[in-house]
Amino acid sequence: MSGIIGKKIGMTSVYDDSGRNIPVTVIEAGPCVVTQIKTKQSDGYEAIQVAFDEKKDKHTTKALKGHFAKAGVSPKKIVREFTRFEVGHQKKVGETLDASIFIEGEYIDVVGTSKGKGFQGVVRRHGFSGVGDQTHGQHNRLRAPGSIGASSWPSRVFKGMRMAGRMGNSRVKMINLQVIKIDKENNLILVKGSIPGANGSYVIVERWS
Repeated sequence: MSGIIGKKIGMTSVYDDSGRNIPVTVIEAGPCVVTQIKTKQSDGYEAIQVAFDEKKDKHTTKALKGHFAKAGVSPKKIVREFTRFEVGHQKKVGETLDASIFIEGEYIDVVGTSKGKGFQGVVRRHGFSGVGDQTHGQHNRLRAPGSIGASSWPSRVFKGMRMAGRMGNSRVKMINLQVIKIDKENNLILVKGSIPGANGSYVIVERWS
């Protein structure tokens, strides 16, 4: 498995050879730079650390400044690790990765952080229907959750009960998304369908090799 850090640009649509209109998400895939090679001897596991997006020097901590200086690269905003990176191919510190690692027509996985919806009730969060009719004096129960437990047994509420709470702002992974088109000059990849996150948010694009 190989991967790259990207940024969600937005959605649009393209036409294929048969004239079908396909909705796609535009992702700025890199350029990323390899900042560290982790091995079992030195770190206890094998991984490749990749960084993306320029960051101002004044906004970078001294520890990270030294880390990036050791790799010979400028400070970056986001750093992630990938395991089993291109089996059989050894990456080097300072090497640049871009959209050229992908192939049109292949399938990839995209990991992002979904949009935060704040504190929501059971109707929006879980799709509850509510009580329904305003009969028998139920004038304020339309969006209420209803009963959440029994009485004498078990005398508690079971874990995992679907109730109101924070919605969104969680890690979401979309699998098997097809790469429709690649713009190598601008480091853009067009992926069929939608991916989690707002425009401008960072995503992890994983390619299985």
